[in-house]
Amino acid sequence: MQEDARLNSELPGRSLDRIAPEIAEEQEGLPVVFPPPPERPKPRRRLRLLLALIVLIAAGTGAGWWWTHRPPPLPPWIASSNGRLEADEVDIDTKYAGRILKLYVDEGDFVKQGQVVAVMDTRDLEQQKLQYEHVMRQAQRTLDQAKANYASQEAVVKFAQQEVARSSYLVPRGFATQEQLDQQRQTLASAIATLNADAAAIQAAEHAVAAAAHQVEYYKVVIADNTLVAPKDGPIEYRVANVGEVLPAGGKVFTMLDASYVYMDIYLPTKEAGRVRLGSEARIVLDAYPEHVIPARVVFVASLAQFTPKTVETKEEREKLMFRIRVRVDPARLKGREAIVRTGLPGVGYVLTSPTGTWPPSLQPSPPPEIPPTPASIFPASKGLERP
Repeated sequence: MQEDARLNSELPGRSLDRIAPEIAEEQEGLPVVFPPPPERPKPRRRLRLLLALIVLIAAGTGAGWWWTHRPPPLPPWIASSNGRLEADEVDIDTKYAGRILKLYVDEGDFVKQGQVVAVMDTRDLEQQKLQYEHVMRQAQRTLDQAKANYASQEAVVKFAQQEVARSSYLVPRGFATQEQLDQQRQTLASAIATLNADAAAIQAAEHAVAAAAHQVEYYKVVIADNTLVAPKDGPIEYRVANVGEVLPAGGKVFTMLDASYVYMDIYLPTKEAGRVRLGSEARIVLDAYPEHVIPARVVFVASLAQFTPKTVETKEEREKLMFRIRVRVDPARLKGREAIVRTGLPGVGYVLTSPTGTWPPSLQPSPPPEIPPTPASIFPASKGLERP
């Protein structure tokens, strides 16, 4: 029953009842055998073939693009390695203990060398300076009095000297007594001693004035040192303290980047690092700006390996040694362009390992970027962030 239904479905238009007698007449005495239906291709197989064809086409296209766009191989006298663009960090610290009164900049602000970035509370120092200014004025008055006494005593000494000289002339002639001459000589000696005392008083008063003046100048210096200024041109990277905080001597307030000292540290194996010399030419290409080639020079070659032990015995171990090489961007190229310096960007550093080698066209230095106009927001007015 089920077999009849299957045959009816596979042979449309011809029923089993009409086909069976015809077959039975041709093959009398034999069982009826029907031909198998034709096989149809499976949909999954065709889908797999289509996907494989697409993958082959994509792989061929990618390989062709890579072959046409791949960078040319480097000559043997150029070594390269990955690295990140960095700049020297400079801490802006307090020289004396105190409380932060004002902050003039914040993280991300670009500052110029000598620009005021923070002010400490110096009211106590101002009072001490005022005290020594009074001491200095009092010492100056004492000095003036001592000088007046000295001038007066000089007149006394001069008069005593004249009397002694007069009596010394009259005594031999009998017009004055020896006792009178002795008294006048004693008076002269006393006047000279007083004059010497007045001279010493002048000297002491001068020292007192100088000491008080030094104290005043000292507190002026201390007060000036409590005004924190930027030592270099560059951006403020971190603000560590806030207005109102009390910091010890050497307390950190800001950390800034020295935009005039930009470099990249790369690591080279023994064979390449051994041919690098201080002052060798270098190039830096950043991933973010692959079309710009930045000229640089080697300023540091490590004397110790970074990734392997200090002492190695076999040749294979020596070949694994990696040495740190620092290449610094030309400072003249950075002059006036400190505001566009971006640190932390990854890239590739290239070093010339042969003094007679030349750079390929792809590593010729690019023209320096134009100096952008300095917006007012980069150098904000020193209004200060006062504590409420």
